[in-house]
Amino acid sequence: EVPLDTSANQTKHFHSKPAKPPTGASQRCSNRQVFSFRGGAGLKYAKPYLSVEDQAALLLTRGMIGVGRDELIEYLRAVSYYRLSGYWFPYKQPDDNFRPGTTFQQVWRTYVFDRRLRLLVLDPIERMEVALRSRIIDRMTCAAGPFAHCDPGNFAPTMIGATRNPKFKSIHDEFMAQLEDSAKRSNELFVKHFRAKYISETDLPFWMAGETMTFGMVLTCFRHLKTPMQKEIAWDFGIPAAVLSSWLLTINYVRNLCAHHCRFWNRDLAVKPMIPNHRSLPGWHKPGTIPNKRAFAVLTLLKHLLKHTAPNSRWQLRLRELLDEFNDQPIGQMGFIKDWEQCPIWADV
Repeated sequence: EVPLDTSANQTKHFHSKPAKPPTGASQRCSNRQVFSFRGGAGLKYAKPYLSVEDQAALLLTRGMIGVGRDELIEYLRAVSYYRLSGYWFPYKQPDDNFRPGTTFQQVWRTYVFDRRLRLLVLDPIERMEVALRSRIIDRMTCAAGPFAHCDPGNFAPTMIGATRNPKFKSIHDEFMAQLEDSAKRSNELFVKHFRAKYISETDLPFWMAGETMTFGMVLTCFRHLKTPMQKEIAWDFGIPAAVLSSWLLTINYVRNLCAHHCRFWNRDLAVKPMIPNHRSLPGWHKPGTIPNKRAFAVLTLLKHLLKHTAPNSRWQLRLRELLDEFNDQPIGQMGFIKDWEQCPIWADV
């Protein structure tokens, strides 16, 4: 999910084509998928799909050790070959064989670490989403009444700017259409009660409608608030508005990664958060400047936000326990800096 004015239009074209007659365990997989991305050179994907049994045999042939064929097949039935490939990639050599001594347990352990890390990350993201939603609703309704969201004049002028969706005249038109749709799909009792009691009202008051918003809609709403209100809310979280706006884009991206079970622990972030400057928040630069390319930047900004959304949370301790349990994982690949626990953000337990 992406905010309304930053969505991308991506198209894939899928085609099926008969493969050569399969043999052995591959007989159950008699079709291969060929796909191309719009704008590509027309290269056809020609690799045949391998059965789980053939996938296991391939891994063993390439030098994966520490696991039997039957056990490996069961793992691959639980988690697909392609999903796990991101975890064994660091162990591969240029000829596609594994480095000598590579065990499946190493790969599986990294996969489990990443899975548990993603679940841990979703906790402060949920707290931040709820807190931000609450502050937006409170500020807007206090300033302009229960239906403040219905009037684009209660937002910054950017809210009446063009959207990429040609069905709508403005970002606000699309925002309102999505709000209406989310309310219609909602099973919340407060929505049903309001509709039954106030049959002449076409819109829900914002304190109701706002609770049906997706995170992308919350992000869109914040990014198009009037500047004074945006600044007030941002400083509720101890950061400038521009920094919070950047962090929310990163959080939205990471939230989607985690919700779709994508590899996170050593991923290069496609949406990088802004690092506060030394003058406004010097803690981000001690004992060294925190890089914004990988997971550690996300963990650090979530730790900062938790101080303002749930100051009594034990999240940092749970993260420390996870890192201790999986102390064989190279956290440098996550962007952790040397002596990271001396950073004022992390030292403030």
